[in-house]
Amino acid sequence: MIKKTIFREYDIRGIFEKELNEQSVKLIGYFLGKKIKVLGGVVAIGYDARTHSPILRDYLASGLNFAGCKVLDMGMVATPVNYFSNYVQPTNIEEQVNSSIMITGSHNPSEYNGFKITLDKAPFFGEEIYALGDEIIANSSMQIPTNTERIAIESKKQYIEYMVKNFSHLKGFDKKIVIDGGNGVVGTVITDIFDALELNYKGIYLEPDGTFPNHHPDPSVESNLADIKALLEKEGEIAFAYDGDADRIAVLTHKYNIKGDQMALLYAMKMENPIVIGEVKCSQVMYDELERRGAKAIMYKTGHSNLKVKMRETNADLACEVSGHIFFKHRYFGYDDAIYATLRMLELLQDGVNLDEELESLPKVYSTEEIKVATTDEEKFVLIDTIKKLLKNPPSSFPKIVDIIDVDGVRINFENGWGLVRASNTTPVLVTRFESTDKDLVKMYEDEVNRVILEAKKMVG
Repeated sequence: MIKKTIFREYDIRGIFEKELNEQSVKLIGYFLGKKIKVLGGVVAIGYDARTHSPILRDYLASGLNFAGCKVLDMGMVATPVNYFSNYVQPTNIEEQVNSSIMITGSHNPSEYNGFKITLDKAPFFGEEIYALGDEIIANSSMQIPTNTERIAIESKKQYIEYMVKNFSHLKGFDKKIVIDGGNGVVGTVITDIFDALELNYKGIYLEPDGTFPNHHPDPSVESNLADIKALLEKEGEIAFAYDGDADRIAVLTHKYNIKGDQMALLYAMKMENPIVIGEVKCSQVMYDELERRGAKAIMYKTGHSNLKVKMRETNADLACEVSGHIFFKHRYFGYDDAIYATLRMLELLQDGVNLDEELESLPKVYSTEEIKVATTDEEKFVLIDTIKKLLKNPPSSFPKIVDIIDVDGVRINFENGWGLVRASNTTPVLVTRFESTDKDLVKMYEDEVNRVILEAKKMVG
């Protein structure tokens, strides 16, 4: 039986063998392949460090081949290398790549895997993935023959060459850099790039190992940064850490763990009147500061697929998520790439930007990390609708509402800060976050919004 729950908002993801097995993955390959065939039928696939990724590659290739596609195989790569194949033509084939599929469980535990899909340079997500799931489930007994035929391509080599060429001005930059690969796939490219640029760096956990023996490959979780912080303290001036498939980054100085919205402010310094997109979890400081500097700031939905689509729609230069997804259209292709973001950060340092001083010059606010409230996949969106209704006539103790932004959940703007409640698109939780210029108000906003959430749970339950 094929579970509908593996077809998620941004990608397809599940547990190897239990949910992603020979039958389900061959069908995913076939029904995706039918869509790719309409576009021209040339698809590039790559995979991450998980031990079962090559097995899923073979299942996927069988389905794609049965649909009549030409399957290109780039081997073990970072997700940004997979995206890159859509924009820079592989040197050993004549046909244009129409699509790519990255086999990755990203930062999930080692038993998970999945597929990030790009069709005609656009993310395949949301209703398209859900419809694909319905079609596959309706044909779940269909048998796909094994045919792992594929053509090897050197996208990784081309990606490394591209980065070395476009950042040649960094050659010999002597800032002491430390990096933590988290035993993901960033090590398949970043050391080659750094070596070619003669950078002064030291790395830990750069050997790909899909069992993730040292720590979980999610740099947005503070506890996963303990080892790189220790190395930075002893031997570095700047530190970078990466998630399992290298599309998210953490940047650390001796003073700060720089969040994605703060990174966007730093990157935008070197762009002339840019258009910058942030998600609903980004600090109000980012939006206000960008506008003050002459940029156009747009608030949009959380999710790498949502932000890529919005970037194309608005011709934005830059987009960010607090978690460390950074998207550059300025001088690049408009997708999230932690390696590229690393090199752009090094550019700022080479140009004399003092990251700590820039952050300290920003208005002071207090904010929580993401706080997750357990619920169910069936109830989470109903809860959001119920919360919206309750906020039309909030309790007397509730702080004064200036306005409400409902582009993704409920972002409540108060006189001295804001609170957010949104349904996660990937897990059965509500995600909340709070910010204010007053530390005590942060707690008050959190308490009052939590009361509304509890009331909504009673009404829904």
